[in-house]
Amino acid sequence: MAQRRTTLTTRALTGASAVVLTAGAALLPSAGSATAAPATTAPKPDATQAASTAALVARLGNRAAGSYYDAAAHRFVVNITDSSAADQVRGSGAAPRTVRYSTTQLRAALGTLTQRARIAGTAWSIDPRQDKVVVTVDPTVTGAKRTQLNTVVHSLGDKVVVRRAATAFKPYIAGGDAIWGSSVRCSLGFNVSANGTPAFLTAGHCGNASSTWSDSQGGGEVAQTVDSRFPGTDYALVRYDDANSDHASVVDLHNGSSQQITHAADAYVGESVQRSGSTSGLHGGSVTGLDATVNYQEGSVSGLIDTNVCAEPGDSGGALFDGDAAIGLASGGSGDCTSGGETFFQPVPAALNAEGATLS
Repeated sequence: MAQRRTTLTTRALTGASAVVLTAGAALLPSAGSATAAPATTAPKPDATQAASTAALVARLGNRAAGSYYDAAAHRFVVNITDSSAADQVRGSGAAPRTVRYSTTQLRAALGTLTQRARIAGTAWSIDPRQDKVVVTVDPTVTGAKRTQLNTVVHSLGDKVVVRRAATAFKPYIAGGDAIWGSSVRCSLGFNVSANGTPAFLTAGHCGNASSTWSDSQGGGEVAQTVDSRFPGTDYALVRYDDANSDHASVVDLHNGSSQQITHAADAYVGESVQRSGSTSGLHGGSVTGLDATVNYQEGSVSGLIDTNVCAEPGDSGGALFDGDAAIGLASGGSGDCTSGGETFFQPVPAALNAEGATLS
């Protein structure tokens, strides 16, 4: 992939030496940037539509089997297992679709996989468009481990489909050209306020790897990790050393401009999203699954957003967003931004709630 030198977006503070890191900016300023993804021009649902559809699915309980956004039809689709719910779905403005398996049945399949097939190199999530659990297997799963997985998948019948990843699942952390004591480079996710002090969110496996952070190679410390969670979940809270720093709520678009972030939102299947990272710049794609589990060599992480957005080492912790909404923090996945890939994201609302933080 072609590389170009980029400069970290910072802002000097009056009377202070502290700087501000822009979300998605490189914590290592020599990181490359791939061609930026163009902003989508297709009609998109507003946050109210997404929230009302999610609330409807919750009210329907076992009569529903998830929902997704149909970009071609410009509407939400609600899967139902009981035809008597169809009018209620239509009344909400969504389209009903009768399917075989309920969310309860598909979640039971997830539970079986978790109990009997938690094998490094595998991942799974529910895809409501297929009304199935999608299990992804990377090339490291061979021999007895593949036999074990096949046995469990076979026992679940047609509730499950299996696909192969071209490369191994891994957290997108970069080593080697380090500016921190533990020799890692990651990406800033979103600037936040925690207990009245400025901070930012990044990936938990990044926070585990470094207790201090700088904004330039060989530069001085500007922030410290105060909480880091990985595996299980994958987020870290990093506090700026200067409590008076002005930390803007924006994402670097890697083209000289930025996107203002005003709120956090839950992802939905079919949502068009963009990711900003310090290695590969800006790339887009869509949400393909929710409540995903990925079994890294380092441990399992659950509750993730599954996407077809690419990412590369060093993009870990970077911002997943939809317009002015903060959606996720890059965790890891398979592939790259030359051949394409699959990337999992830690949901931002869950991280904010856990840390008692708010977006700046």
